[in-house]
Amino acid sequence: MGLFDKFKNIFKKEEKEEVEKYDKGLEKTRNNFLSQLLTLNQNHKVVDDDYFDNLEEILIMSDIGVNTVMDIIDRLKKRVKKEKIQSPEELKDIIVDEMFIIYVGGDIIVNKINYAKEGPTVILYVGVNGAGKTTTIGKMAYRLKEEGKKVLMIAGDTFRAGATEQLKEWADKIKCDIVYKENADPVSVMYDGVEKAKEENYDVVLIDTAGRLQNKVNLMKELEKVNKVIGKLIEGAPHETLLVLDATTGQNGISQAKNFKEITDITGIVLTKLDGTAKGGIVLAIKDEVGLPVKYVGLGETKDDLRVFDIEKYIYGLFKGIDE
Repeated sequence: MGLFDKFKNIFKKEEKEEVEKYDKGLEKTRNNFLSQLLTLNQNHKVVDDDYFDNLEEILIMSDIGVNTVMDIIDRLKKRVKKEKIQSPEELKDIIVDEMFIIYVGGDIIVNKINYAKEGPTVILYVGVNGAGKTTTIGKMAYRLKEEGKKVLMIAGDTFRAGATEQLKEWADKIKCDIVYKENADPVSVMYDGVEKAKEENYDVVLIDTAGRLQNKVNLMKELEKVNKVIGKLIEGAPHETLLVLDATTGQNGISQAKNFKEITDITGIVLTKLDGTAKGGIVLAIKDEVGLPVKYVGLGETKDDLRVFDIEKYIYGLFKGIDE
């Protein structure tokens, strides 16, 4: 039994709502990728060099990334040789297996938040403007409140017109506390917010930051200052620094991840708008090329569409229908 069949059997019994979110959220990617894969298999009676050339093109067009695709193809060729596989039909399950293995890569995949043992847990959100940071913070606050946590949002992006207003709208919508100051120094806003979180026993603090990547030196200095100030107030803070990437930007998201990784200590990725792209293979490229785990994915427009990333549900959503 291949991995896909195992996932299918597990998901028949449990987590139906969560699986359906992935199913629907990956529909565009699946329709694009899977239809091409099935057509390829119909057009080739044997697995040969021509088959692999076409498969390589399909994977690259799904935004898996050239380096990752070459790795997958190499692994497939080795297995074809070792297991004496001849037909594309036999190769289907192995493609699923190898894509899963590429993501896991022998690591222990940590997709949960690193909560502080004592006091508030501070989560810093970074990313370029337009990636969906503010919306992600709103959705995360809603998620955490639903789990019974006392949550405080801090509007630390004081430069972008409308960023504070947007976060205030989310605060009103989900009835969450917020700290903000118009046209103020972002670090002073964060300082006040974290002080309030300490004094009033909040469980989690979610901090928005400015999305400027044009001047990496300035941004690095600002984030260093932020980390220093927060770390003085709460030991070990920030406990998470999550990079928010827009899945629809494709390979541009990979270069953003590499740039931000040079600037500050990123602990994980939030991949937004995964439902809005036909190139959801970027999930594999991020892990393989940047070495960062995807911790959350945006699978829709509503407040409860931010989901903890699950590689098994992702692979299931990507390949659902492959054996029909």
